[in-house]
Amino acid sequence: MLKRLKKGLWNYRNVVLIVLIPLLLLPLPVVAGTKEAECAFVLLLMATYWVTEVIPLSMTSMLPAILFPMFGIMKSSSVAKEYFKDFHFLLVGITCLATSIEKWGLHRRIALRLVTMVGVNPAQLMLGFMTICAFLSMWVQNTSAVTMVMPIVEAVLQHILKAKEGGCAGQDNPNLQLDETDDHIEIVSDKKLPDGSEETVQVQPVSQPAAAQAAAPSRSKRDLMVCKAMCISIAYSSNIGGITTLPGTSPNLIFSEYLNQIYPNCSCINFGNWLLLCLPISVIMLLLTWIWLHWLFIGSESPGFMPGWASLFPHNSGYITDATVALLLGLLFFIVPAYGPSRKYEAMISWKEFQASMPWKVALLVGGGFALAEGTKESGLSLWVAELMTPLGDLPVLATIAVTCIIVTTVTEVASNAATITIFLPILSPLAEAIHVNPLYVLIPTTLCTSFSFLMPVSNPPNAIVFAYGHFNIMDMVKAGLGVNVIGVLAVLLAVATWGVPLFSLDTYPDWAPVLPSFNSTTP
Repeated sequence: MLKRLKKGLWNYRNVVLIVLIPLLLLPLPVVAGTKEAECAFVLLLMATYWVTEVIPLSMTSMLPAILFPMFGIMKSSSVAKEYFKDFHFLLVGITCLATSIEKWGLHRRIALRLVTMVGVNPAQLMLGFMTICAFLSMWVQNTSAVTMVMPIVEAVLQHILKAKEGGCAGQDNPNLQLDETDDHIEIVSDKKLPDGSEETVQVQPVSQPAAAQAAAPSRSKRDLMVCKAMCISIAYSSNIGGITTLPGTSPNLIFSEYLNQIYPNCSCINFGNWLLLCLPISVIMLLLTWIWLHWLFIGSESPGFMPGWASLFPHNSGYITDATVALLLGLLFFIVPAYGPSRKYEAMISWKEFQASMPWKVALLVGGGFALAEGTKESGLSLWVAELMTPLGDLPVLATIAVTCIIVTTVTEVASNAATITIFLPILSPLAEAIHVNPLYVLIPTTLCTSFSFLMPVSNPPNAIVFAYGHFNIMDMVKAGLGVNVIGVLAVLLAVATWGVPLFSLDTYPDWAPVLPSFNSTTP
């Protein structure tokens, strides 16, 4: 009987958690009874549901639309406005770009050029593929970038292993070519088989990583290590590249829209100066990660700074945003013909293809985060948190930032990146105001560190996709991820303490941020 009860509870553990968590948090609205406590109940409930994923992330994001009106924190019509903002238009434009790149095989063409340039030396190939994956992640979702690159990497690995079995290890192949068809990718070398035909290696799409399972079981230890390093590097480089641009990853977009919502007079974050801040971070991280993975697995062998096109509309200053540009670009993909006049007209992408690629889960998740942020402001919870954290002003600012970066990097290993940044932004923003530090000095490094989920295959979709190919185990990723996490946090702290200061005036408290009645003045 007891065994059956345990089995039943385990089978229905999600339902148990869904019911138990609100009951444990119930004293907040019942005992305290203040608007701050009621909003804290919603915040903690959503954070717990997001981390445990007992219900889908998108549906957890809808809780403010239910609970804020019930608690009298916000009207239902006011909450609904938070679920579709400028961010969502930007997301539509980015999705159109990603759909077009994937449909027409631009990523394969870039990979082909890369492979022909660097040859088949493992170290050079790893750096080359990391570079191309990071570059793609600057413009498309990290998951899409890995999905595009990983089948090509797998095909190249299989080709290298076959070449070694044939006794031609260590030779560069300047004529390495990629042939593509509708259902597979082929790598064609200039090596001729006995019957005079060319040697080819085929790999199925990413949803069927069968090539790894069908590989010869008699690989040498070094070959296995090369496969481990190459695959893990693809997952890591997608996250590293994603932080480089504002539309590169969800946390960046959420941060940008949060800033527009909470600090409407702040106009210091744009595509240009974000790129100036984060491109050096990405380059430093990419190179050090390459060195770290090479040493760990392979061993040693031997523009806010310039006006954009919005300046062409001086009478409408402030009306045009990044979302306007992205939406215009997305519209063009539905208009520009894919072929010349000799063929029937067909646009670059169709609505059906766009709809299949549109990340509606992200759209709802972000909307829930915006509603949660507005609720913390309306209820006074953000001000209460600011007053509570005022004693942190006694610490050096860089120490405070380092602690927050470590906390966020730890949490993002077990929760989605978007959920993590959505939870922490409403907490850390009042913290910066409480210690009278430029909010950007705290929020920018925190946002970047949210993308540093390198430890586990379940930490983010790119990790899971690469893990599915079966070239490495969880401990391999944990060992590699610890080093990359340290590299990432140190690179971010270096950036905000040096070239980030003049870019965003981090050493001064801005006019667009509120001044609290009392605070401990701390300067960077």
